[in-house]
Amino acid sequence: MSVHAMQDLVISPGLAKNFRRNFVERIIEIGLLLSAVVAVFITSAIVYILVVEAIPFFQHVSLYDFLTDTVWTPNYSIKHYGIMALVSGTLTTTIIALIVAVPLGTITAIYLSEFASHKTRETIKPILELLVGVPTVVFGYFALMLVTPLIQKIYPDLTTFNMLGPGIVMGIMIVPYIASVSEDAMRAVPMAMREGAYAMGATRFQTAIRVIAPAATSGIVASYILAVSRAVGETMIVAIAAGQQPNFTFNPVESAATITAYIVSVALGDLEHGTVGYQSIFAAGLTLLIMTLFLNILGHWTRKKFSERY
Repeated sequence: MSVHAMQDLVISPGLAKNFRRNFVERIIEIGLLLSAVVAVFITSAIVYILVVEAIPFFQHVSLYDFLTDTVWTPNYSIKHYGIMALVSGTLTTTIIALIVAVPLGTITAIYLSEFASHKTRETIKPILELLVGVPTVVFGYFALMLVTPLIQKIYPDLTTFNMLGPGIVMGIMIVPYIASVSEDAMRAVPMAMREGAYAMGATRFQTAIRVIAPAATSGIVASYILAVSRAVGETMIVAIAAGQQPNFTFNPVESAATITAYIVSVALGDLEHGTVGYQSIFAAGLTLLIMTLFLNILGHWTRKKFSERY
C-alpha cells in the first residue's frame, strides 16, 4: 500500500469510539487487578510478620501452655502466657456487643427498608452512619463515665471497670454496620417478590419477615460478620473501661483485658524489644488473626447454606 493510500485511510467515528472504550476498560481491569494484588500482598505480609516474630516466642513458651493456661502474667516474676485469659475477655465483650447490636441493627434495617418513607430514610441513615466516624476514645469514656454508672444504679455491686459497660457501648458502636449493610441487602431484593407476597394477601410485616429477610440472608449475614470483626478488633473502648486486667472469666461484671488492649498496652509500655514479653504481642496478634479468619470462614459457609437465589 502506498504512502498516499495510507494517508487517505479514515478511521470511522464508531471504530474510534469502540477503540477508546476498550482501551479505557482495559486500563480499569489492570487497575482492579493491581488493587487485588496489593491487597493480597499486604495480607500476606501481615501474616508473614506475625509468624516470623511469633516463632521466637514459641521457642520459649510451649504451644500447649499457650493455649491451655488460664493465667497471663508476662510482667510478673513468675511468668505465665495463657492466651485464654485474653480470649475470654475478647469473646465476652464481643458477645455482649452482638446481643445489643444484632437485634437493634436488624430491626433498624427492616424499618428503613420496608416501612420508612423516603424522607425518613434519608434522615435516619446519615445519622446512623455518623456514629461510624465517632472516635472510639469517645465511646470508651462514654462507657466509663455514663453507661457504667447507670448500670451501677441497677446493680450496685458492679465494679468501675467491667466488661458489661464496654460491651454495651461496643454494641451501640457497631449498630450502623449491621443496619446499613442489611438495609442495602434488603433493598436489593426485587420488587416482584414484594408484589407477589402482597398479591397472596401478606401484610407488609409478613412480607418483610418471611420474604425479604430470607431473600437478603447473604447480605444480612455479611453485616453480622463485619460487626463481629469490628467488635473483636476493638481496642480503645475496652482499654479505657474494662480495666486491662487479664482474667480468665466470662462474667461480664468483672474486669478483664482483650487481645487488642493487651497489644496496645505492651506496645506503649516499657518492655524491651526482643524479650519474650514483648514478642508475646505477636503471638496474641496471630491468635486474633486466626479467630477472625475462622469467623469469616464460618460466615461464608453460613451465607452459602442459607442464602436464597432469585
